[in-house]
Amino acid sequence: MQTITYHVKNGIYVNLTNRCPCACTFCLRQNGDSVYGSDSLWLDHEPDLKEVCDSLDSWNMDDYSEIVFCGYGEPTERLDVLLETAKYIKSRYNIPIRINTNGLSDLIWGRSTAPQLEGLIDVVSISLNATNKEDYLKTVRPKFGIDSYDAMLQFARDCTRYVPEVVMTIVDVVTTPEEQEQCKEIARSVGAKLRIRPYETR
Repeated sequence: MQTITYHVKNGIYVNLTNRCPCACTFCLRQNGDSVYGSDSLWLDHEPDLKEVCDSLDSWNMDDYSEIVFCGYGEPTERLDVLLETAKYIKSRYNIPIRINTNGLSDLIWGRSTAPQLEGLIDVVSISLNATNKEDYLKTVRPKFGIDSYDAMLQFARDCTRYVPEVVMTIVDVVTTPEEQEQCKEIARSVGAKLRIRPYETR
């Protein structure tokens, strides 16, 4: 039985897909099949809306403080299912919804996607991880190439218009203290907060 939802600390995480347009040098997927004691996050098929909702309903949401779209893939690869799931959650539970994303949704879909998040998503967490497009290309290795960095920043700017909280993240071991300070300024310039997160191996 595949893992569609799993818990991490105080959140329920939703594993929609294993597809991702990036091959980050620090990606957890390179270190094993799961995180935080979950079963394998490699999917044998992408779950449909009913499967996702049924899996969510198996949890007692009173025990958790958020639902997070984040698994072994980029959740916006399945933006349609993500949004329909968010609608279901909003209709059934009083719990905040977060997306952990690489911020390349606009390149995946060929259009501006942030407006669709309005009223459904409470927090968007976007991986920044570099101070310029050249270093981003080396670290994140997106299939869309050198333009990916600017597209990610534009997505972040757009999200600040439609989502109550926008956070940009960097991984501590792939950035220097000087770069971390620069990243704080970059995040501030687009209207977001910055979170420096520890590198995790499992």
